[in-house]
Amino acid sequence: MTSLEFCHELEFNKINFIERKIRITHPKTILRGSPRVGKSFLIYDYLSNFAPKDYIYIDFLDFRVDKEEIALGLEEYIFRNKIKVIVLENFQFDIKIPFCDSVIITTKMDNKIKGYKNLFLWALDFEEYLLHDKKNQNITQSFNSFLKYGNLPQSVQTSEFKIYKELQNILKLITKDETSLEILKTLILNIDEKKSLNQLFLNLKTKMKISKDKFYEECKTFEEENIIYFLPKYNQSKANRKIFLYNGAFFDAITHKKKFKNELTNIIFQELKNKFKEIYYLDYIDFFIPERNLAIISIPFFNSVLMQAQLKKIKKIALDYKIEELNIVTVSNSEVINSNDIKISVLPFYEWALS
Repeated sequence: MTSLEFCHELEFNKINFIERKIRITHPKTILRGSPRVGKSFLIYDYLSNFAPKDYIYIDFLDFRVDKEEIALGLEEYIFRNKIKVIVLENFQFDIKIPFCDSVIITTKMDNKIKGYKNLFLWALDFEEYLLHDKKNQNITQSFNSFLKYGNLPQSVQTSEFKIYKELQNILKLITKDETSLEILKTLILNIDEKKSLNQLFLNLKTKMKISKDKFYEECKTFEEENIIYFLPKYNQSKANRKIFLYNGAFFDAITHKKKFKNELTNIIFQELKNKFKEIYYLDYIDFFIPERNLAIISIPFFNSVLMQAQLKKIKKIALDYKIEELNIVTVSNSEVINSNDIKISVLPFYEWALS
């Protein structure tokens, strides 16, 4: 059997697909997203609209696929078999894209082609997570799992004792070698911290031999592939950036240390990243959304009586930037705070995320 025949025999009609907020609707689509966020399942859902004989699915990371054979014979095979849809998973744009009614491509590259729609898939937000979560019986348990085990679709279905091992395997797949892995681990250990790349480099250099060029190159790659996000301070481009992850559970997968506030802040960032293009931080304020004049602060266990001094500093900064609304996101606390100057809401994460 040839590679093309093997790829043409694959069927996805019986795969159980749970709805996502994003779907493939354009016949020519370039789909990107961080590792394991569910890109392939989005494609399986799209293919379920066609008979198996009408599509061919090629994954260039499959060891059984002969790339040279694909490059030489794909266009003729599509024409001869009257194929309507071709899927090119993990495509690198190093061979010609054949003519076909529908072409769906997944890639790490931010490539724009005339006639193609570019689509980006994020990991599960909390609302999507609830649709996937069949194990927990109430929203509080679901929130605890979301915070502890992360927002990847496969983690929802994986037994708890296996999740961290699976997350470690994903980190190994993301990285090229041991040095790359150590760089990524350094970034992960500093989630929700204001650190310059030079600070991180100097710290890592005390533990292993590494060049500055290698460190900066890997950090840039992780950022381009949406593994790591570097959040800027509003109107201060030279200030240190805050570090966030596309899946906060990577932190618990590599260390026994606890940074509960940082991990809560990371899942708040994940929700915001799904909704807003421009997100910044300010002094005393975790996230500032200029287009909405909105500020969000992560305080796991908030108490307005005990935190009067902190709240006063936060309100001063908010008023300086003409912020109209302030959300204080907690683990389980909710409070009503009366303020004439600014609308203040204190909500547990699961209420805030679904509001």
